Amino acid sequence: MSESGQSPKHPESLGRLAEQIREMKNALADRDDVVVELREASRMRLELLAQELSTVFEETPKDSEQFDFTISSGLQPRLWIDATAHVAMGRDRRVYRFVRDTRLGRVVLAETAEMKDVADKVTRYIAERMIERERMMNGDVHPAALAVETQAAPSSTGDRWAWFLWALTFIVIGAAAGVTAVLAWLWDKLPPAVMP
Repeated sequence: MSESGQSPKHPESLGRLAEQIREMKNALADRDDVVVELREASRMRLELLAQELSTVFEETPKDSEQFDFTISSGLQPRLWIDATAHVAMGRDRRVYRFVRDTRLGRVVLAETAEMKDVADKVTRYIAERMIERERMMNGDVHPAALAVETQAAPSSTGDRWAWFLWALTFIVIGAAAGVTAVLAWLWDKLPPAVMP
């Protein structure tokens, strides 16, 4: 711009900038549309799973507040089974992940692309929780052991590298301390020619 606050000397450069800004806004809008479409696809898959489980949901006692069969909205839609267990879609949006939050962390109860398999696991989980509650109400204080195969959620590779580097650091520090201790012990025993 000129110093007097008048129009710029190169109006075509302003047009190119405005065009680039418009293209960037369109690209961002397209990307946002893709994110929304992925979220909607995840929600649709969870709704199909909920329809598959609708007969199981109807068979649960209506007066029980133990279960919460709802699909939550948000960045990652989830089909909530109870307060600690839910089904969500995996990163690729094709795999169903049935997980339960425990005091020791998240436990994966099932992870499969087959809706029927995850529906069977959810049905079994609901039955186990109902039996566990019935036992607790009858005075049997030992909770029923979950027969569902559980596996720990895989840790990220970044965590593995961090642990490896910490272990390597401690090994190197230990080796240096050991060499220093041996040299200090042998200091008096070395011949004078070796000593500086």
